[in-house]
Amino acid sequence: MDAAEFRALWDGLSPIGRSKRGYERYSWTDADQQCRNWFRTQADKRGMEVETGRSGNIFAWWGSLSDGDAVLTGSHFDSVPHGGAFDGPLGIVSAFLAIDVLRRTGAKPRRPIGIVAFTEEEGGRFGVPCVGSRLMTGALDPDVARNLTDRDGITLAEAMEASAADPSILGVDRDRLANLGAFVELHIEQGRALDAEDAPVGVASAIWPHGRWRFTFTGEANHAGTTVMADRHDPMLTAAFMVLAARKEARIVGGIATVGRLDAEPGAANVIPGTVRAWLDARAPDEAVLGQIVDGIESKVVDRAERDRTRVAIEAESETPLVEFDAGLRDRIAELLGGVPILPTGAGHDAAVLAQHVPTAMLFVRNRTGVSHAPGEKADYEDCAAGADALAAVLRELAC
Repeated sequence: MDAAEFRALWDGLSPIGRSKRGYERYSWTDADQQCRNWFRTQADKRGMEVETGRSGNIFAWWGSLSDGDAVLTGSHFDSVPHGGAFDGPLGIVSAFLAIDVLRRTGAKPRRPIGIVAFTEEEGGRFGVPCVGSRLMTGALDPDVARNLTDRDGITLAEAMEASAADPSILGVDRDRLANLGAFVELHIEQGRALDAEDAPVGVASAIWPHGRWRFTFTGEANHAGTTVMADRHDPMLTAAFMVLAARKEARIVGGIATVGRLDAEPGAANVIPGTVRAWLDARAPDEAVLGQIVDGIESKVVDRAERDRTRVAIEAESETPLVEFDAGLRDRIAELLGGVPILPTGAGHDAAVLAQHVPTAMLFVRNRTGVSHAPGEKADYEDCAAGADALAAVLRELAC
């Protein structure tokens, strides 16, 4: 595999969903459908059977899944708002290229090999991450999933119907899951550890525990120009305090906390809002530290709300525990690839969901800038080609 071969396939996908400010590839939209069509085209070119699972994920198979003990690889197409090109799609493009490498070197699978594109991994449209893999494994109730709404109030069920998909089929993919023997996800590194190691490819050891919490602050809407400061019940003030408290609590205990979305109602510049919603993303090396962060924020915010004469309600939208990837599989892959670096990550992935059910591993491709979830996200094409070669070597080891 060389950089030119990688780029030839990459360039056919990369224009889809691209805007002036990065990528907008949201699930069950026209961009998503274009990505799915690209997926089907690539599978057809390779004689792979395509199917859509009960969770909305799309699969391509070399061999028959019904034979069991299959090796699955892939990632996701969807992006965060104004996201980067590589987060997700790199794993799918690399999977098809890995199949090409295996075929031209004469490999014959003794176990089925599949490629998957999971749906709504980022939660960029419906707010909950890893919807496709959570549905597949039973970690998300299908009725809850169908009723998730986007910013425009469109439910997931309505979005699927608009894309000619049937939301009634959503549910646990028991048969498909039972026939999997391993899952390997390739992903761009979301940091710069591999650059410091001067290594184009690495292997994941674990994913930090993380979650998303919605804070709803309520007060009293009023006129911004005539309501004196002493008479205000301003939920924005409490929300602002929460943002600062989140940073402080995370810094104290060695975790990470971010407030990247905030909605105010009615949302006018000359109106004190009546309601403010803020979303906390928190991550930590272990569950105890994560709990310290969230509990510390909650305690301080509840106290602050009382002083601001506002109210706060806190709801956990998603929580993922520490995920340590299968040690035997991880070490086997690292040795196979010549002793590449093994590193943890604070980013969540579908691999973390699958790891609760089948032996799972992750490969990382170097990101020299360290930028992720933003237009500046970048991997050198030479490193991407090395990643595809590494994935091919892993699939050969596990399935051929």
